[in-house]
Amino acid sequence: MKLLSSRQPLFDGLAIGASFACLIHCLALPLLIMLLPALGAFLVVPEAFHVWALVFAAPVSLVALSAGYRHHRAATPLFMALPGLALMAIGALATSSEWMETAFTVPGVLLLAIGHALNWQGLRLASQSRKAGA
Repeated sequence: MKLLSSRQPLFDGLAIGASFACLIHCLALPLLIMLLPALGAFLVVPEAFHVWALVFAAPVSLVALSAGYRHHRAATPLFMALPGLALMAIGALATSSEWMETAFTVPGVLLLAIGHALNWQGLRLASQSRKAGA
């Protein structure tokens, strides 16, 4: 358990970084391809990419958030992040068009990133209060 708590900031940082990479993918890449049609011939993203991104995001997020909750006992990060994961899952698994996928995924990624940022903050505050009390 100590090993996980020492790597907790790494998990949250990884999850936040992945969230922003997803935002860039969801927003900037389609815009770039639309503005530069020649790129469309070279930048083909397989449909399974979004499912694999979800397969990566869900366990990393759940590990980071549950470990964080055990330390800081604040539920707010979970209340932000879990609906975000649900929206990402809907976007990746249950939409019929690219614009619908983006409409679900972007708010989901933002909620997930906010949840991880709150988790990170909660861990920092809990650590500071333990040091002050020790």
